[in-house]
Amino acid sequence: MVEPVISIQGLTKRYRDHAAVRDLSFSVERGRVVGLLGRNGAGKTTTLRCLLGLTAPTSGECRILGSPYPLLPGAARRVGVSLDEMSLLGGLSVRAETGVWARYIGVDLRRVDEVLELVGLADTRRKRVKALSTGMQKRLSLAIALLADPEVLILDEPLNGLDPDGIRWMRRLLRDHADAGGTVLVSSHLMAEMQETVDEVIVLQESLRFQGSLEDATAGGTVSLEDRFFEIVGG
Repeated sequence: MVEPVISIQGLTKRYRDHAAVRDLSFSVERGRVVGLLGRNGAGKTTTLRCLLGLTAPTSGECRILGSPYPLLPGAARRVGVSLDEMSLLGGLSVRAETGVWARYIGVDLRRVDEVLELVGLADTRRKRVKALSTGMQKRLSLAIALLADPEVLILDEPLNGLDPDGIRWMRRLLRDHADAGGTVLVSSHLMAEMQETVDEVIVLQESLRFQGSLEDATAGGTVSLEDRFFEIVGG
């Protein structure tokens, strides 16, 4: 049996009397783009933080490539991460910021220009990070995630702030990554865009409400993912 790339078993995270995530279990296979979908506050970011070892779970287990992330050899090179909370150094140029991260994870600095070209920031490499639009900052965050050409991408709300061209570009990039044998777990509350992007759907509302293929979720495309989402979570 092939071990899943991402495995979460019985994850619960409580903050005092509030359960942000409750008894959550799911897995993600190689070569797939999987959408972790939910309203704001549904527990998506908490789940990703637990998966990446940034938050200690109250109970349960999270594994990436067969290991808890903090114990995964070469984790920073094998798993590319883009979280909203990632701190960018606003006073640096785009190229200098990317270079800081390249040194941190041990990537040759020649890779910096390659990823900036890949994400469409080559022409703004000398621009200050603080002067970037929200969409351009999303592209920069993705460039950093791609520096080591990782096996796994974990992205938190990567489509926020992107214009239609940027969303279409992001969709193609994630698909190319999965088609090349990589794995993508992407959280979002933008149902229409996720319907055009993912292979599988995980619906979270504190606990798991649905996991299955996009085709199953949308009844072969006869129901929109947005309508199916509200049918699952209510409201």
